[in-house]
Amino acid sequence: MTDTEKAALTKVPAISFGFWVIKILATTFGETAGDSVSMSWLGETTASAPTSFWQSGYLIGTAIFGLILVILVFAQIRASRFNPWLYWATIIASTTAGTTMADFATRSMGIGYPGGSLFLLGLVVASLFVWRQALGTVSVSSVQEPKAELFYWLTITFSQTLGTALGDWIADGPLGYLGSAVIFGALLALIALAYFFSSANRVALFWAAFILTRPLGAVVGDFLDKPMSHGGLELSRVWATVVLGSAIAGLILLLRQSAEPAKTRLDA
Repeated sequence: MTDTEKAALTKVPAISFGFWVIKILATTFGETAGDSVSMSWLGETTASAPTSFWQSGYLIGTAIFGLILVILVFAQIRASRFNPWLYWATIIASTTAGTTMADFATRSMGIGYPGGSLFLLGLVVASLFVWRQALGTVSVSSVQEPKAELFYWLTITFSQTLGTALGDWIADGPLGYLGSAVIFGALLALIALAYFFSSANRVALFWAAFILTRPLGAVVGDFLDKPMSHGGLELSRVWATVVLGSAIAGLILLLRQSAEPAKTRLDA
């Protein structure tokens, strides 16, 4: 099989500046969309208004978005080639499910932001470790077969959930939403500098950046829709979600992304 034929089997987009812009918008979209369902529509669990474990809006939201995610991952694996609309729909489903799952873990389960973040970090590391042990690499250029795709989407979902918990944890402190956005943005800038000006492992840098885009999107999303008394702009969650979704669709149309070139070597 030629490299061109293999590239057609790689069903993830090439990593470019446009990829990261859409990824950050998608994570912000996931935060506002997840909050719209679990808080606005199903009711938020708070200390002043306790909710039964099984009646939690976060649990119901997780079930809704988790089912959508499973369906889209199945469609992604069944697809014969890279489809940007299907790929980004699956990313959005994972980040939205990650929002409700993280909120369920840290709030409804009562383990808090530190406990939730550490637990989810363990899941991300475990997923990457098992993936590498099973297939020899965790590079996105190796996502050419169903087993690799399952590991890819499982790791992404864990990383989206971790990012939500981490973003909420940092934003809940003295930095607030904007301060937290500056911190996560600065960390992403450092990763970009390492990519362009060092010989650091490219696959490790990719996953570090992928994970950090989620808390950045989480705190920006919270800044947009949380009450002014909590440091947010108190914008409509639904309208913020619509605007972000429109921006994502526009960029998908404008950028015309291609598939990540496939590689056969074990590079990570």
